[in-house]
Amino acid sequence: MNQTLIQEILEVVEQAAIASAKLTGLGQKDEADAAAVEAMRLRMGKIEMKGKIVIGEGERDEAPMLYIGEEVGSGSGPGVDFAVDPCEGTNLCANNQRGSMAVLAASDTGGLFNAPDFYMNKLAAPPAAKGKVDIRNSATENLKILSDCLGLSVDELTVVVMDRTRHKDLIKEIRGCGAKVQPISDGDVQAAIACGFAGTGTHCLMGIGAAPEGVISAAAMRALGGHFQGQLVYDPAIAQTSEWADYTKEGNIKRLNEMGITDIDKIYEANELASGENVVFAGSGITDGLLFDGVKFERDCVRTSSLVISTLDSTARFTNTVHIKDGAKSISL
Repeated sequence: MNQTLIQEILEVVEQAAIASAKLTGLGQKDEADAAAVEAMRLRMGKIEMKGKIVIGEGERDEAPMLYIGEEVGSGSGPGVDFAVDPCEGTNLCANNQRGSMAVLAASDTGGLFNAPDFYMNKLAAPPAAKGKVDIRNSATENLKILSDCLGLSVDELTVVVMDRTRHKDLIKEIRGCGAKVQPISDGDVQAAIACGFAGTGTHCLMGIGAAPEGVISAAAMRALGGHFQGQLVYDPAIAQTSEWADYTKEGNIKRLNEMGITDIDKIYEANELASGENVVFAGSGITDGLLFDGVKFERDCVRTSSLVISTLDSTARFTNTVHIKDGAKSISL
């Protein structure tokens, strides 16, 4: 991993965001996902690297995917592992709602958690609460700890939770403590990362979401010094999703075992999900969101807004890029 590679990784998410944004608001979530996948794959193929997808966005989806084990890049150069979600928040993109983005995490070979596209119970919190809140605690306990760490009363805290049936009791408990709940339909990566920055109004992420997004969030939070823990969910009765209607707990455990995961209830810290010496998060907005804007199409250019967080130089870079069209005559600031 080096700065040149990081620049190319930025271009990967920018191209995926642009491709998907062309379908914003058209109600075509699978088509938007497929466009982002192909743009990401094409740009990755131009990078001098031996790349590999170790956790992808697709086992649950019928849409085309960058699949687990897929080799990307030129086939020569440094070894790089990727966790990807080319169109995080496909429904958000399809319905022109806030928070959709193209995201990935990258690390040296062996530096990212390798698992099936399962679900994951997650807990994200600011750096001040790192190692103090714990996913094993109840929501009530963690809110009290978080309150003490941040110097805020519990009723000043905002917790992001995916708006799912499985979280009915969790939401009830959080509100019972007096804290505010911000339900989201999709896009928990942005919510997790927002916990790493003061002033976003997001103090915690709790609940179950997709595992690839968990690994991507862990990479970002490790680089930011924030708190992130994840635990794989393999029981369809807990996941409570129609996507697992034909899955069984026993079958899911077998899939985990086949990938070398024998401690199926292990709780992973951020530095275990993203363990590489050098870890990079990259995200580019498809639609406007909390951390950055979505793609803007203009007559002579396309504008993207992105964030790259890296342990290589301990930076979080917010980048606005103007992609100039052929024959451009007038480009505004």
